[in-house]
Amino acid sequence: MIDNLSKCTLFNGLIHNDIIDLLNSVSWQEKKYVINDIVAYAEAEVKYLHLLIEGSVRGEMIDFNGKTVKIEDIESPGILAPAFLFGANNKYPVTIISNQNTTLINIPKPDFIKILQKNSLVLNNYLDNISSRAQFLSGKLRFLAFQTIKGKLAHYFLQISNKTGKNIILLNKSQNQLAEMFGVARPSLGRAIRELDSDGIIKAKGKEIAIIDIEKLKNLLK
Repeated sequence: MIDNLSKCTLFNGLIHNDIIDLLNSVSWQEKKYVINDIVAYAEAEVKYLHLLIEGSVRGEMIDFNGKTVKIEDIESPGILAPAFLFGANNKYPVTIISNQNTTLINIPKPDFIKILQKNSLVLNNYLDNISSRAQFLSGKLRFLAFQTIKGKLAHYFLQISNKTGKNIILLNKSQNQLAEMFGVARPSLGRAIRELDSDGIIKAKGKEIAIIDIEKLKNLLK
């Protein structure tokens, strides 16, 4: 368990004995889940810091049309909902569901505060983590703001292209995974990709996407 915890970003820079000492100074519990177990419901109060040490979970929410939208997958080691442990509205923003056999270490909020007070390195790691989460969620909201499937695809393709500096990109997700991420039907996503291809905006070959007309692709964001 300590080996897995040491790989969590919360404990970056700490040796095993440091982690053991911190855990021995507070109360905590280990909890196990099997595939598709509910870890936490959206809108429930966040009372624990959850450290994901084995397995993976996903965050899901229901949109205004009643569709289930997967926000993201979180692989171990990781921290669940770190930005929602504190604040006036400290509730889970999404329902958290296990993807497979999963193990969590749950530390009650008062005990986690003790850890933050004891170790400035953990405090700094925690602040870095919630800042990164805020930046991720901000980007996710911008992405969801695009109403059309083509707009979502354009944003996704351009985002990858900007990171790699190339107009030929290799998708690391299947069309099923993209459809789930976009909250749309798989056939609708496939049709949108084919239309972008036939319009000469992209050239799609399997998971390889070549951006042919970047200006037309950018126009889809408007």
